[in-house]
Amino acid sequence: MTNPETGSPEPDEVVDETVEAPAEGAFEEEPVDVEPAAEDAADSAPADAQVTELTEALQRERAQFANFRRRSAEEALQSVARGKQVLVEKLLPVLDDLDRAREHGDLEDGPLRALADKLGDVLAGEQLVKFAEPGDPFDPEIHEAIQHEGSGDTPVLGLVYRAGYRLGDKVIRTAMVTVTDPA
Repeated sequence: MTNPETGSPEPDEVVDETVEAPAEGAFEEEPVDVEPAAEDAADSAPADAQVTELTEALQRERAQFANFRRRSAEEALQSVARGKQVLVEKLLPVLDDLDRAREHGDLEDGPLRALADKLGDVLAGEQLVKFAEPGDPFDPEIHEAIQHEGSGDTPVLGLVYRAGYRLGDKVIRTAMVTVTDPA
């Protein structure tokens, strides 16, 4: 019997509360989200911050590597240019001797002329340029004056004792000249 006031069985009554077990595989386990939505948002904020931080670090490393590659390439080019300059500086006395031989007529014909021409062509191909001809305007930056004649209003080169040379845009040897007034 049941108690009319409470709707629960009387203590004297025995109620059969057996429940049949469900068939095997009837219930699949579903993943249970134990964290509330507020905790999800709180956990994703540090993750987003970490992703942003790592992305910025990666971008910095990429920029540093790009700068490293650029600097390495520039240093390699500078090393090559410096090597050329050292070699050309060592060859300048040979070019001076060939110029003197040309002035004396020793390079009019023969095998020495062919050698002088080939050497001149090779060095011209490497952007070696000879400067300082009589009558050129005097420039104290690239000409070394050893004697000065005249008033000096508009100085020009007189005699050229030693030619000057440029390798590309860089002056590697100044010209040794006398300075006079224009004719």
